[in-house]
Amino acid sequence: MAPNDEFIREVDDEYRRDRIAQIWKRHNGLIIGLVLLGLAAVGGWRYWEHTQETRAHEAGARFEEALRLSRDDDQRAESQAAFEALAKDTGSGYGLLARFRLAAELGGEDGATAYDALAADTNVPPLWQDLARLRAAWLRLDSAEPSVVRPPLERLAVPTNPWRHSARELLGLSGLKTGEMDFAGKWFDQIAADRETPPSLKQRLAIYTALVAGGPVQVTQ
Repeated sequence: MAPNDEFIREVDDEYRRDRIAQIWKRHNGLIIGLVLLGLAAVGGWRYWEHTQETRAHEAGARFEEALRLSRDDDQRAESQAAFEALAKDTGSGYGLLARFRLAAELGGEDGATAYDALAADTNVPPLWQDLARLRAAWLRLDSAEPSVVRPPLERLAVPTNPWRHSARELLGLSGLKTGEMDFAGKWFDQIAADRETPPSLKQRLAIYTALVAGGPVQVTQ
């Protein structure tokens, strides 16, 4: 390196050190404050993560305990109370699971109404809202009019919906129930054409298509 270049580099380094010293002298309080703020933010995030993890573990333990109680017929009331208490916890997924479990325990129209509430709750993720609609339709399949059961199922039966297989099956069953074989066959055909249809449903499909081919059952007095 030429002497002149070395001299310029030394002057430049000295100038930089002088500038840094001036900045530190003028703004050291602000710099320290920003560093402390950053450390506090990291600490706060770690604390939030720890709190969320602890809450999830506690909710999971409560859900398992409620399930254990539900297996004992003598502790049904305690199980119901445990699920109801957990269902009020909107901060964990176990609260949502508890609401679904309570609706399933109710069954019938009361259970379907509970699923309707889940489907209408905007705080429930869309995937779970659709599951609630599916469960409500399933509970009403034998009791409600087709005009009540079918519309929500038809919205779930589209190719992009993950619940489409079950929705199509219920639509087909509703057609069998009312003797509308063309309607039933349309949905069973969609099940057959879908490459992602689960194997268990494909096995049931053989029975359904045989029923459609046999035509409506004539009931004699």
